[in-house]
Amino acid sequence: MLGGRRLPWIRLSIVGLLVALDLWSKSAVFAWIEGSPELLTLDAHRHPRYPVAGEWLTVMLSENRGAAWGALSDYPRLLVIGRVVAVSILGWMLVRADKKPLVWALVLVLAGALGNLYDNLFQPSEGHAFGAVRDFIDVYFTAWDYHFPTFNVADSCITCGAVLLLTSGFFGSQAEEEPESGAESEREPSAA
Repeated sequence: MLGGRRLPWIRLSIVGLLVALDLWSKSAVFAWIEGSPELLTLDAHRHPRYPVAGEWLTVMLSENRGAAWGALSDYPRLLVIGRVVAVSILGWMLVRADKKPLVWALVLVLAGALGNLYDNLFQPSEGHAFGAVRDFIDVYFTAWDYHFPTFNVADSCITCGAVLLLTSGFFGSQAEEEPESGAESEREPSAA
């Protein structure tokens, strides 16, 4: 179903659902936390957080003006133009893709890119040309006193899609090579 080239609207519908989940989760969590600041506790670094699963998984409001880990935050126009180009290329690739692992990877990455691009374009910030991406999932490694950079559903989609893309590339190419070598040996006449 998802791998067939004849039904790109199904793929795009799944992308739309994932983008809606991302935007809904950002809006819901930000509204909930901003409306109930008394629920927050301060960690050792004075970060206001709401514990979800002990100290290692919490909700923490954060706005990121850059790409991953805040990269390119000094170049917002370049970042937004890059995201628009990436979304365009990913959309084109998604419509043309014909292998299921590739389709799923592209669905996830495109959904994540669109979710974060939405924040840039439609969540304006005072004094800035573009809005910041809203992040809220906080993972804290207490053994090393390290906060993983706060992320959101869109970032999770991008990461899962990228991992799927890489793993399907490693395992998919082997699976495709085996039938070809077997098919060639059947066609070649034996010399004996």
